[in-house]
Amino acid sequence: MDKDRVKGAVNDAAGRAKRQVGEWTGDTNAQVEGAAQQIKGKTQKAVGAVKDAARDVKHDADRERERQMVNEREHSRR
Repeated sequence: MDKDRVKGAVNDAAGRAKRQVGEWTGDTNAQVEGAAQQIKGKTQKAVGAVKDAARDVKHDADRERERQMVNEREHSRR
């Protein structure tokens, strides 16, 4: 799991808590800050998910390339 996903989850949760406290206390500044932090967290999670997906695609491509090389070696020995 990419570190951006972890940081994003933390920022999302912290922002949600800050926004909620702001709602309870009537502090609109805390509500706005919390909402902004939530957006930051959701963005970080999305970036992390894209990085994870790219890493998975690269890993799958590397594995397929290795499998093809083994097959070619076996075929050339025959």
